[in-house]
Amino acid sequence: MKKILLSAILLATLISCKKETKETTTPTEEVKSEIVQFSPEVEENAVIYEVNIRQYSPEGTFNEFTKDIPKLKELGVKIIWVMPIFPISETKRKATGGDNSKFASEMPKEEQDKYLGSYYAVSDFKAVNPEFGTIEDFRKMVQTAHENGIYVILDWVPNHTGWDHVWIKEHPEYYTQNAKGQIIDPINPENGKSWGWTDVADLNYDNQDLRKEMTNDMLYWIKKENIDGFRCDVASNVPTDFWQQAIPTLRKEKNIFMLAEAWQPELMKDNLFDMGYNWTSHHLMNDIAQGKKNVKDWDNFILDDAKKYEANDILMSFVDNHDENSWNGTVQSRLGNAEEAMTALSYITPGMPLIYSGNEYGLNHSLKFFEKDSIPKTKGKDWDFRAKLGALRNTNIALNGGKNKASYTRIKSSNDDQVLVFERIKDGKKVIYMANLSSKPVDVSIPINGTFKDVISGKTIGLNEKQIYPLKAWQYYILKG
Repeated sequence: MKKILLSAILLATLISCKKETKETTTPTEEVKSEIVQFSPEVEENAVIYEVNIRQYSPEGTFNEFTKDIPKLKELGVKIIWVMPIFPISETKRKATGGDNSKFASEMPKEEQDKYLGSYYAVSDFKAVNPEFGTIEDFRKMVQTAHENGIYVILDWVPNHTGWDHVWIKEHPEYYTQNAKGQIIDPINPENGKSWGWTDVADLNYDNQDLRKEMTNDMLYWIKKENIDGFRCDVASNVPTDFWQQAIPTLRKEKNIFMLAEAWQPELMKDNLFDMGYNWTSHHLMNDIAQGKKNVKDWDNFILDDAKKYEANDILMSFVDNHDENSWNGTVQSRLGNAEEAMTALSYITPGMPLIYSGNEYGLNHSLKFFEKDSIPKTKGKDWDFRAKLGALRNTNIALNGGKNKASYTRIKSSNDDQVLVFERIKDGKKVIYMANLSSKPVDVSIPINGTFKDVISGKTIGLNEKQIYPLKAWQYYILKG
């Protein structure tokens, strides 16, 4: 009887031990390592992705986007820029844009609910828009991105707030006021007139307490929600000395990535913003595609940028973003048959290329800005095209575009008005971009000899400086040795 009892005790102990071991080790095995803090090395070969949560899916939620984050790695994405996630003011909520813009309150009552307002009319900098989900949903999105080796930056709106923001009542001194003491909407400093952003109230950075509050609100997202930086809306409209105060404070907490919606070189000096907008190249690509300018204008732009910016400055290259798509037309309407050649150029030229939500699926309509809309979600040639470009960016140091960027050397051809040829080189690696950037076919000779692989077609291309090559309208090659 004692033997039976002893055996039973031993068996129970073994079962208990096995159960305890399983219960204590399984969670440990499921825990995934946290992403390392952002570093300048990431900037060298990254692709940045702008996500419009509202329009990314029919549901318009964090959770629906989170499901697709692993797929973005196929596109070479290393940074996700999330358009503003904050609650939107009800007061003066816009229903339409343009010179004759209307507020939701001016629309028929039965229609008012469909007008969701501008993401940039923030009512609370430390909350999430319930339209998108909960703070737990947001945390899951950030964690999923980190698990996939992708950093997350928030779209921050430092220049103004919505009219429902608590500061309007509690701290009116934070805002710009007219001679009558009334809070006003933002003013264009170039002409002293309203920008037309009537759904927002202009912040006054002469007030030191505002500066402290704004910095603390940004710190909140770094400390509490583990985000990796900010894209700062109209950053040049905010005094540079605020950024000189705020950014070092933010970086004491964590290594972060800072993107300015601005082109001014001074915003990238002294370890302020990591990257600005390359508006010049964006508009130039549109103009060349529309026959208004040519390759010589591109050459002049490259020379001008070399004088304007320091060697370690980084600019974001883009053919599309939320403003361009909604207000200035689709990529297809602006670039036409030049779309592929220009998109490829945005990846090969120095800087960091941007994908806007839907570009990877061939988005071909202007998304509504104040109402619900949705992008297409079927993989096709646009996905494959950007996947090839993204892989090249990630893996070939000849396309490094950060603080230690690869060189850019223009190669003269027999027709420099229409044909753009340049090479990027670093540590013995080389990538050549060759394109007929015109709507007419051209015969051209190029002073290059060798055998190369075209990244997009996968074909082997032999070049001989003595040979004449016919190039169709907008035909391009991305060649690597």
